[in-house]
Amino acid sequence: IRNKDEMERVEQAFAEIFEKAIELGGTITGEHGVGEMKAPYLEMKLKKEGIDAMKALKAAFDPRNILNPGKVFAKDARKRVVAER
Repeated sequence: IRNKDEMERVEQAFAEIFEKAIELGGTITGEHGVGEMKAPYLEMKLKKEGIDAMKALKAAFDPRNILNPGKVFAKDARKRVVAER
């Protein structure tokens, strides 16, 4: 059973860690890619322009949105550490 308050604290900690990593010149992604968990935080690193460019590339190469639909650019951009089951 997940404790809502604990999950909010964990998500806040992740946000602070990601912010500090970017502030120090690092990134929040690595050799394993972005993943669903980190996707909502991408704008911290790439800014809106970077996200817009990525969305344009996705649309150009996948106009029917059949490749991993709703993964990185999901309509629900709610930050979450653990994907709901």
